[in-house]
Amino acid sequence: MTAEESVDGARRVVEVVWRGESRRVVAALTRMTGDFEWAEDLAQEALVEALSGWPVSGIPENPGAWLVTVAKRRAIDGWRRGERLLQREHLLAHDAQITEGAYPVEIAGDPDRIDDDVLRLVFIACHPVLPAEARLALTLRTVAGLTTEQIARVLLMTVAAAQQRIVRAKRTLASAGVPFEVPDRAERPQRLASVLQVCYLLFTEGYAPATGDVPVRPDVAREAVRLTRQVRTLMPHEPEISSLIALMEFHSSRFAERVDATGVPRTLKQQDRHRWDRSAIARGETALAVAESFGRGLGYFGLQAAVARCHAVAPTFADTDWALILRLYDALVELAPSPVIRLNRAVAVSMADGPHDAMRIIDELRAELSDFRPWHAVRAELLHRLNQPEAAAEAFEQAASLPGNDADARALLRRARELSAAQLAEP
Repeated sequence: MTAEESVDGARRVVEVVWRGESRRVVAALTRMTGDFEWAEDLAQEALVEALSGWPVSGIPENPGAWLVTVAKRRAIDGWRRGERLLQREHLLAHDAQITEGAYPVEIAGDPDRIDDDVLRLVFIACHPVLPAEARLALTLRTVAGLTTEQIARVLLMTVAAAQQRIVRAKRTLASAGVPFEVPDRAERPQRLASVLQVCYLLFTEGYAPATGDVPVRPDVAREAVRLTRQVRTLMPHEPEISSLIALMEFHSSRFAERVDATGVPRTLKQQDRHRWDRSAIARGETALAVAESFGRGLGYFGLQAAVARCHAVAPTFADTDWALILRLYDALVELAPSPVIRLNRAVAVSMADGPHDAMRIIDELRAELSDFRPWHAVRAELLHRLNQPEAAAEAFEQAASLPGNDADARALLRRARELSAAQLAEP
């Protein structure tokens, strides 16, 4: 291996570490400094030092703790320069419990005393003083470790708009003096919807990463499930929390079959259902039953969990109850008529009623989703089912050319090549 290859390898490791550890690093620093914006700046400075130092010195045994330690030193230097060190000594003493060996993963006891820095960070970023989209953008940056470009794609907005929302959100939190703590019981309900949306987006980043060349990140998905369970401990009588846990469990059951031996994602139809995790499906069934037991009907996550359950319990792809899935998506469109939900409904329509009806829906979504890779992928599949292989291959290639995960792009290009090869093979 050349020196250049070694440096490139170290830099890739730094990027992977950052995406996995950034939320804990920023959370620990926010607790120590009491300043959300400064904590992220300190974490970024530590990341820069890692990028320059690790290719030479090697990767430390505990990269996350290394980042926290370096950032702490920079914080202390900053306090010294500002002659504020004495004012912060009690915070440093309290923070001494975080060692370079590990981060504490707590088991909840008192539901009003959960010592979870990451959960506190989520609640801060979801403070009602912030607009809804600003909460999501800020949390995706600090909790999921996504770049501004990735956040823009996830939230279907421009990079400039995403950046502006993040900057304004930090300034607003600083001006409001939001404390680094889980809010009391009276304040939790008004933050719940945003907190659950953030947990879901974090899980999605683990189940189907928006960018990069890694097709799945089970560690990120597990962290999302853990955080959601912590939220349920705080608010045990909210059915949507159990619904989200159910949705995550049903999806998690497929991790063993999400990708093939070459690292290319498999579709539901391609997956071997005998390798799905039956224990995760059982946990999903239990969580969904808990949500339904409140007698309030299923909400946004409950309806999605019910869709996921249809897939989880079907013995084969052909046995999937697409009529029920379509009814569930009809309810979802009424509840949350977003373009992405309507796109997912179009897939259900294609399976329940045929590709012609679905293609009409796809055409209606063109203006809203023309830069969205999944829209092109769904359209390509429909063109294939409508016996237009040449147009389908072009649509698959178009989908692969758009921003997104590299592993997904390889799968789309493979489909395009298969269709082109089949055309050449025809007599």
